[in-house]
Amino acid sequence: MPRLEWPLHVVRRVALAAAAAVTLVAALWLGVGWIQERQSRCADGVVERGPADECVGVSDGSYVFAPHLDAVSAKIEEENRRVLANADKEPYVSVAYFTSFTTSTSDSNSAEGVRHELQGAYLAQYRHNQGDLASTPKIRLLIANPGSKSAQWKHTVDELIARKDSPDRLVAVAGLGPSTKENLEAIKRFSDNGIAMVGATMTGSAIQDIKGFVRIAPTNEDEAYAGAAYLKRRGVTTAVVVQDVAEGDLYSSTLGTAFTKAFQDKTHQLVAEHMTYDSSVSSAWQNELHFMPGQLCQQRPQLIYFAGRGLHLTRFLDALANSSCTGQKFTVFTGDDTTNLSPEQLARAAETGIEVLYTGLAHPDMYSKAPQAVSGPSAKNFQPGGVLEQWFPHDPRGDGGALMGHDAVLAAAHGIQMAAHWQGQVTGDAVGRMFHQMDGAQQVAGASGFISFQNNGNPRNKAVPVLQLDARGQVVFVEVSAAEGKPPQQQ
Repeated sequence: MPRLEWPLHVVRRVALAAAAAVTLVAALWLGVGWIQERQSRCADGVVERGPADECVGVSDGSYVFAPHLDAVSAKIEEENRRVLANADKEPYVSVAYFTSFTTSTSDSNSAEGVRHELQGAYLAQYRHNQGDLASTPKIRLLIANPGSKSAQWKHTVDELIARKDSPDRLVAVAGLGPSTKENLEAIKRFSDNGIAMVGATMTGSAIQDIKGFVRIAPTNEDEAYAGAAYLKRRGVTTAVVVQDVAEGDLYSSTLGTAFTKAFQDKTHQLVAEHMTYDSSVSSAWQNELHFMPGQLCQQRPQLIYFAGRGLHLTRFLDALANSSCTGQKFTVFTGDDTTNLSPEQLARAAETGIEVLYTGLAHPDMYSKAPQAVSGPSAKNFQPGGVLEQWFPHDPRGDGGALMGHDAVLAAAHGIQMAAHWQGQVTGDAVGRMFHQMDGAQQVAGASGFISFQNNGNPRNKAVPVLQLDARGQVVFVEVSAAEGKPPQQQ
């Protein structure tokens, strides 16, 4: 069979046409990708992600993740611009505040709570840059949003890691959200990339012994011991634990176990085994809580310790208020996640008539009623007429979030200052090492208490306020407790 041979000029034309077709397909593919990327872009460093098309990523304050953050974002943007304008005279580094700023009803932290955290974070930035604690290097404060329930944590964490180099010079991340598996994974990734971390409201006892990580909040175990000490002083001798067993909720799982250990002794006992519900089973957990009061009517404990999220507490209180044993007065004690409830949710909880007490993370009244437990210069900013009220008026901060956000960034700033004292170029690893030197005269003079850190990253015997809901749903300060009895004081 004769071989078919193509003229050379035809071969060339075919080859060129094929190459052009490949190039066109590639260009179209890249063009579609570019268009999609532009359409998903909310701002520099911020993109739409997830089923709800949330804008997640990192902002310097110029992009606002939610309308209620307008005022505080504007102040952060203004301060960041001032820092950059003076960069030739004063060196700077960046600290990011990382938490879910686009919250939904499924988040344990509330919109009000994260706004207050960011207000406190800005106060710490201002004090370090140009206020009563003015020091160098200056701090640019970045706002990092991993989305509702931190579902987009990996994207935002990677965006922050990319900012370790100039011009951002990121060395530390503060905040870090509640105790969830997503936020724990974020912490591990920050650690692997040499970024220092200061948790603000994270209390899960299992989150510890991670390189570069410390936290301001007392652990669940410390909260449980502080709460148990208060209850014993009050004369409570019998209790029952109601615990959420949802997989991945590190807050609830450690809280119930810790209280059991802290409360039981020869004269104080649990009158039944743990009563459990599973909030991850969406069709069942409300029913589980609804049927618990029948058992509690028979057991008649002096106290119910609720080891679950604040969102579930309101449902549980409704069930107790409608129990069959109308003559039984219930008292419920729980943990700090109650501070994440909105004013409307707190008012609803109060309407049930059930006595509710809980261990918080901080409260402005700690300064006026237990001044020895907190730093006066820090705490004064949160008092009526103080600088925070001047900046953000008509925004009650009884949830303590502003104090915790402030103290987290204050600790990061203190570590940056200490690291800069010994070396010119401040790195995240160096800041992380400085956390372990914050004791004695170098402890953090926080608005939520004086803070030093154990080797595992937990605060040492942190002050724990005991709080109560009054009949109007207002939060009332009761006393300051601590895991070891008395909290540390000024040294």
